[in-house]
Amino acid sequence: MKKIFLLASAMLLTVSIQAQTEEELKAQQAPKTAEIAKLQGEVDALQAQIDALPGWKYGAFGTIGGNISKFNDWFSQGTPNVSSGNITVTGNAFANKLEEKYFWRNSLNVNLGWVKFDNTDDDTDDDSFQEATDVFNISSLYGYKLSEKLATSALLEYRTTILNNFNDPGYLDVGLGVTWTPIENLVVVVHPLNYNFVFAKNDAVFESSLGAKIVADYTRQIGPIAFKSNLSAFASYKSGDLSNWTWTNGLAYTLWKKIGVGFDFGLRGNKQEALNFAQAATGDVDLGFDDIDNEVQSYWVLGLSYSF
Repeated sequence: MKKIFLLASAMLLTVSIQAQTEEELKAQQAPKTAEIAKLQGEVDALQAQIDALPGWKYGAFGTIGGNISKFNDWFSQGTPNVSSGNITVTGNAFANKLEEKYFWRNSLNVNLGWVKFDNTDDDTDDDSFQEATDVFNISSLYGYKLSEKLATSALLEYRTTILNNFNDPGYLDVGLGVTWTPIENLVVVVHPLNYNFVFAKNDAVFESSLGAKIVADYTRQIGPIAFKSNLSAFASYKSGDLSNWTWTNGLAYTLWKKIGVGFDFGLRGNKQEALNFAQAATGDVDLGFDDIDNEVQSYWVLGLSYSF
């Protein structure tokens, strides 16, 4: 009985010492955590001053997502012998020259994806990776400052696919107007004079036209988080059927050194592309814009990221 009492006393004493030690360690940790937060705030403030200095500023981050799988005699599924996989690579980059009287902003967005689903029991089944997501967007914006937040500007933007059907369609926007920078890292472009050149084999559907161009871009680095959101819209003066818009977003969170987790997603509305696809799918070239639903196109990618 005495041994049991001594053992219980020792256990209680150990728990008490551990609890006391944990409380002491947490008490020591609290001011250090506050000090780190203060230092991080000072670092962010210095970085903001560096970003505001004239000259070239560069940045890039991207996401790599992928998986492969192999099933042999897995009878619980309809195709028991399957080799499958998908690979996706995205990239967001910018090169900006900021001066007292003018700026020159350049950006690139790429999203490429490949998929494979090979039924190994079917000799006619394709065993190669095929193109899936295919996005390429590059833009260049020059502006002469009228004030700290307003500038006259000229924009050149090109969008297409590069893995499949390069420049079919391809879109080239050339326009003039104003650029507004209401807050740091946010750029809003309003160009009432813009021509949307459309390059495509099916010229019965795709048509170039004059219209207005609106672009809103927000790019920021906050500690380990890199973020970019870009909305590019064209409103045709000739017909709403010739208008289009694309919204892309990229997020990268650095976990270790420059490696982390990345998430990209995009939305697009383009009635010309929807009609072209419907005509090709049905073989009916007599289909018109009023015969189709202009569904919102979308994609998303989650995977490892690497920040430059």
